[in-house]
Amino acid sequence: MRDNGLNVVRAIREQLDTIFREDPAARSSLEIILCYPGFHAILLHRFAHHLYRGGLRTLSRVVSQIGRSLTGIEIHPGARIGRRFFIDHGMGVVIGETTEIGDDVLLYQNVTLGGTGKASGKRHPTIGNKVVIGTGAKVLGNITVGDHCKIGAGSVVIHSVPPHSTVVGVPGRIVRTHGVSEGEMLEHGQLPDPEAQEMDELRDRVNRLETALQELLRETRQTR
Repeated sequence: MRDNGLNVVRAIREQLDTIFREDPAARSSLEIILCYPGFHAILLHRFAHHLYRGGLRTLSRVVSQIGRSLTGIEIHPGARIGRRFFIDHGMGVVIGETTEIGDDVLLYQNVTLGGTGKASGKRHPTIGNKVVIGTGAKVLGNITVGDHCKIGAGSVVIHSVPPHSTVVGVPGRIVRTHGVSEGEMLEHGQLPDPEAQEMDELRDRVNRLETALQELLRETRQTR
């Protein structure tokens, strides 16, 4: 019993340290304990998952529902979540039963890690280590998101993503694949926008065509 108590204290301390590291708005441990729904949700999930693995499935769902009511974050007790997991502004997050999440993963509000149908078995995503998933993103199905990936806000990801990739859009597509330094972890707002890039390229083409047309008209007038 004493060891279990120490493990709980260590888990709480590690979660507090994670929030201090990831969220510059966090000012004190008391503030986090009282005011951070992501903190409450993950601690309740740890307890619910312990009950789930012990065969107390109904009781684990009750604890999960209490967590959902208190925080607006729905995590199925069967989901396996690694260390130093942080949900920032957590309202509306949904994490399905067979989801597996690695260490040092950061989620923002309204993220869904869900399934795509009524299939049994493994039907939810596997998320690697040091992954950032932006606001409103949907990662669906039995797919894998590799280590050090970034999923842009509002993206819908339905295919596996290799490590060190950046994915944006609907449906999600890889727009960058390279190493990501830890200093970039919170910069999810700096992800590239492929639609904006395409519009810029289209404007450039139109400008070049207009220039060419003007030159052609000028040459035509000079030859008359």
